[in-house]
Amino acid sequence: MLTERVKILVVGSPAEAESSVAENLRNAADLEVAATWNAARRLIREQCFDGIFMGRSGDGSNLSQVSDLIRATQQIPQGVAIVDEEQNVLWANQQLNTWAECENAVGLNLYDALGAGEIVGGMKCPCLKTIKSTRAARCLIKSKAEQFFRVQANLMTDLAVASGFVESGEPLEILVFVQDVTSDERYRQKLNAIHEAGVELSNLSPEEVFQMDVEDRIELLKSNILHYTQSILAYDYVEIRLLDQGTGKLQGLLSAGIDQEAAERSLVVSKQANGVTGYVAATGESYLVEDVASDPLFIQSFSGAKSSLTVPLKWQSVVIGTFNVESPDEDSFSESDMHFLELFVRNIAMALNTLDLLVAQKTNAAQKSVEAIHREVALPIDKILNDAVNVMECYIGHEPEVEKRLRRILQNARDVRQVIHKIGQDMAPTEAVPTGVAIERHPFLVGQRVLVVDSDESVRNDAHSLLERFGCIVETAETGGEAVFMVRNSEGNASYNAIISDIGLPDFSGYQLMLRLQEMMDVVPLILMTGFGYDPGHSIVKARQAGLHANAILYKPFRLVQLLDVMETVLKLHGSTTPASDPNS
Repeated sequence: MLTERVKILVVGSPAEAESSVAENLRNAADLEVAATWNAARRLIREQCFDGIFMGRSGDGSNLSQVSDLIRATQQIPQGVAIVDEEQNVLWANQQLNTWAECENAVGLNLYDALGAGEIVGGMKCPCLKTIKSTRAARCLIKSKAEQFFRVQANLMTDLAVASGFVESGEPLEILVFVQDVTSDERYRQKLNAIHEAGVELSNLSPEEVFQMDVEDRIELLKSNILHYTQSILAYDYVEIRLLDQGTGKLQGLLSAGIDQEAAERSLVVSKQANGVTGYVAATGESYLVEDVASDPLFIQSFSGAKSSLTVPLKWQSVVIGTFNVESPDEDSFSESDMHFLELFVRNIAMALNTLDLLVAQKTNAAQKSVEAIHREVALPIDKILNDAVNVMECYIGHEPEVEKRLRRILQNARDVRQVIHKIGQDMAPTEAVPTGVAIERHPFLVGQRVLVVDSDESVRNDAHSLLERFGCIVETAETGGEAVFMVRNSEGNASYNAIISDIGLPDFSGYQLMLRLQEMMDVVPLILMTGFGYDPGHSIVKARQAGLHANAILYKPFRLVQLLDVMETVLKLHGSTTPASDPNS
């Protein structure tokens, strides 16, 4: 039964108005009876009703259902209204009256009743659409107060005709249901804004890619991240750190509103003693701090922080950093904030990956360009060196001025090669090479001078491209005689730390080369190369008897790791494993 008296309009014949249902309603509500729907229309326009009863007569057994329906209509959070063809309100429940900010919205235009709203989605005019199609139609209305309403219009007169209260052809009414979807719509709009921001984070025009260097792109990305963080997510206290996969350190990318001391704080990936940031990086899980005073992990980032939210930056399920926001208010962040931030950092991770790809692409292009240049000039420079030392042999002790000029040619040729190396390092620095493809560093090879002696041009080319990747300074010779001249004219800083020679040269065997080098060097750092089982002159055996290290042999074809192992053995044997000064630095 109704607990409070309400005003009900009963639509029906006089006999039905006297039915047991109507009589029972009269005991709990103030009734107004309209014999026809036309009469009901006039009454609706003139008076305010809490409900409309259009049922047929009965024994009163459905009285409780009718009462509950009327009471529910007034208490549901949805707005309910009946409007005419001009969309003027004929009747409205209490919720719609509340939104209209009046006691009775009857007579108001439906859209005016909803805060002078405008249709921003769905059918342009659902009321007219439902009249034309006789089917339900929907739209989204936005009020001037930024409130959003989902409106569904249903043709009411068809029901009235079917019930026998209205004859076909009479004026049409529309039953309208209105739902406040402001929170849902703002949630959707925020998601869209985050998506659009993500697109903009990675959106670089070809002109920008061409004109901006890596540092410029990083600064632009940082600026965009901060802009969207503040404008869309409304966070003012922000810190982003990126994970150095090699060291485990969390290095600062950007911060805003964070104390300088906190921004410069050293943090590593760890569940303990490195704050929430270290914990999130270690677990890959988001962490919400409602009250910093009671959280055991929290480390203050700015004076007055009361709550914080930290989420992991991930790319392809791998943690690459952390995104931390804080607030001077307690319990400032919700699960929705966590969801929004997790979505936003996906876009940041994608933008960072795009930036890495651009850097890697530029580095790769630079490496290929430098390698192509070096490949074209390496052997010609070696030929200049070979010719210069050959000529120098004729003038040593005879023409000091000619010898001096020849030595200058040698030095200039070597300088040209080092300039090419230096340009390559500047264009494609090692730190710009992705971790997964970076060449393993061998510090003992950096700056070591290596002479490779082989009549095969492809071997000499490979020596340059392979050993120079590890920081070696490589020169080559085709014959044993050229090798002897190169060694004789490479004293002091230009002397060789390792000499790699084929056992079968056009003029000497490997053993014969070793004997000639021993005449000039106290210790010969020689490595001999041979095919498996091919040593007709027993050059290796003789060389070992003459002092060649037992492991200073390379059997073709050999793998890179074998070459590096033998190089390290020889360099250690002759005290050359301490990294030499890099002439490119």
